[in-house]
Parts: sequence; structure tokens; C-alpha cells
Amino acid sequence: MIKVVIIEDEIPARKKLKRFLQEVKEPVVIITELDTVASSIEFLKGTEVDLIISDIELLDGNAFEIYQHVTITCPIIFSTAYDQFLMKAFETNGIEYLLKPFSKERFNQAWNKFLTLRKSNTTDDQVLSKIQHILEKKLTTITYKKRFSINTSRGVYFLETENITLFEAHEGVIFAYDTSGKKHLLSETTLKSLEVLVDSSDFFRINRNQMVHKKYVEKIERYTKNTLAIKIRYHQEYVKTSQSTTASFREWIEK
Repeated sequence: MIKVVIIEDEIPARKKLKRFLQEVKEPVVIITELDTVASSIEFLKGTEVDLIISDIELLDGNAFEIYQHVTITCPIIFSTAYDQFLMKAFETNGIEYLLKPFSKERFNQAWNKFLTLRKSNTTDDQVLSKIQHILEKKLTTITYKKRFSINTSRGVYFLETENITLFEAHEGVIFAYDTSGKKHLLSETTLKSLEVLVDSSDFFRINRNQMVHKKYVEKIERYTKNTLAIKIRYHQEYVKTSQSTTASFREWIEK
């Protein structure tokens, strides 16, 4: 029997995962469903499991905090609506990264990768070694966009990614601001589509409409109890984190 723990604070997402797990051929038991960092730490400290399926943004913080307090030897399949956590996921025992909303086919791919790892009948140390191998293989395949093409009536010019201070979504279009303060209209139409093109160690989505470049973050101030105001170099107006991203931003900016 495969013992699975689901860490997810969205009820529809939990139901979806449970339905997909019920449809796999292998015998599975979901031993618990957790929705906070605190409850996950408490449970995992005293329980051995075969697989964790974990959201990243939870009710009381970021799921990566769990794995700073608990030693995990089993694989983890991460799921999230934000692709900015991709690299961080594979720094833990992550073997797959499901970007919401994911399909049953995509879930099955992740499940099959877990089964392949499990069927090798290895020790904990060997499992960790195999997870590290998967990580290294995954990281070697990741490439990021170094420049963006800007189409105009006079032709096409190029904007280097390293010179972009801020991405901003506005009424269905995306703008990139450069180090001269000028904004450029991109062909991409959503920040979600941009998140997979840029390195998450350099860029962070601070709210629904804006994504900032770390090296141009000049100053951070408290805006409200749960949000921050950020001064971006070469950008006149402060930008602000949302309540759901503030904690993750604090962690990201200090790395």
C-alpha cells in the first residue's frame, strides 16, 4: 500500500488530487490531508510516508518552511499556481512540479515518475541519490530567455532580460520597463506565461500584476501589516507586494 500525504489548503485542489489518486492502478491510502505549515511539521516529524503531494503557498506560509524543520526521505510532488518556485522545489526532494491547473495526463506523468523511483527497491540514501540525479537532469534542461523581441511599425528591436527592471500587466497586455525608465510592449499576454521564461532567482511576482527584478530592488518599506512597498531603481512609483506573497518575497530577496 502506497502511503500518501496531501498538503493543500484549497479544497477543490484536494478533491482533484484525491480523485486522480483513486483512479491510479496501484493501491493507495491517503493517510492525512494538511493545510498549514505548522500542522505539516507536527505530523511529518512522527510519521513515515511514501509520497508527499504538496502545494507551496499555504494558509500560514510557504511549504518550503516544512522541509527546513523536518527531514524528508520520500519524494515530493509539488503543485502550485506560481511557476516562480520551480528551482526551489527541486532543491528539496521534489521530483515533479505540477503547475495549476494541471490535467490528469500531467498528474499521471508525475505519478509514473514516482513509481519508477519506488520500484527500484532502494534504501533511503539511494532514493535521495536518485532524487538528486533527477534534479540535476531537470536543471540542465532549463534555459531562460536572454532577450525579448519588441515589434513596432518600424521593425523589431531587442530588449535584454538583464536590463528589465519590472514586468507589468495592464488591461490584457504586458509591459517591460528598462533601466532608462522606458516601457516596452511585449508579445506575451500574461505574467504567468512570462514566469516560465525568466529565472526565478532573478524575478519574483510580487502581486497579480507585477514581477520585479531582484538586482533593481533598491529599497523596501513596510506598507501595511502584511504588505511591503518596494522602490525599484529607475522606476518612479513604488510597487507593492500582496498579502499572499509578502512572506515569500522576504525569503527570496535575501538569497
